[in-house]
Amino acid sequence: MKIDLYSDMVCPWCRIGKKNMYDAIMAWANETNETVDVAFHAFQLDPGLPPEGKPFRDTMEAKMGGAARLDPMLQRVTEAGAGIGLTFRFDRIARMPNTLLAHRITAILPEESRQAWVDAAMDAYFEEGRDIADLDVLLGLAEGIGADAGELRKRLDAGDGTAETDRDFAAARDMGITGVPFFIINGKYALSGAYPSAQFLAAFRQIAQEEAASS
Repeated sequence: MKIDLYSDMVCPWCRIGKKNMYDAIMAWANETNETVDVAFHAFQLDPGLPPEGKPFRDTMEAKMGGAARLDPMLQRVTEAGAGIGLTFRFDRIARMPNTLLAHRITAILPEESRQAWVDAAMDAYFEEGRDIADLDVLLGLAEGIGADAGELRKRLDAGDGTAETDRDFAAARDMGITGVPFFIINGKYALSGAYPSAQFLAAFRQIAQEEAASS
């Protein structure tokens, strides 16, 4: 089984959905001894952000229609995360970053490093409030998962990762994806949103049954 995951590092529900997905993958492996491959694809919630990003509170209040609407939403996210073991510290976030560089690094890194990379970027942003639009921050995080920061810098300077992210953005548009997380299982079954792990597991079972019956 394979999952193509479209997500953005600054999307809190992507972080929650990804955690639920991996919990379900572990349960599926225990149940069937089968593995599930995950491919990460780039999506930007706000591709119009300048490269340096914008102030977090101002940007989010403008988007949500004021603090009276924003704060309850952030609280819901914080509680949902805590329920599955994820920490969200929105009080530490000063910038709403443009994630293009972070997505390009995902594309450059070998596949076996991408899960750790996406986790590192999301953890740094949501738990520590670090600015993941800043190249030095990103390179430091990449070093933390064993990547060569100097080589990454050279490849980014050369434009590497741009074609791959552009393809992901185009594919998302072609499929009509307007929100993330968005999961495509075995190239034909789509799930949109931060599904609980039990629902992912139920979907895996149903898909396996359907594909066994049609084979």
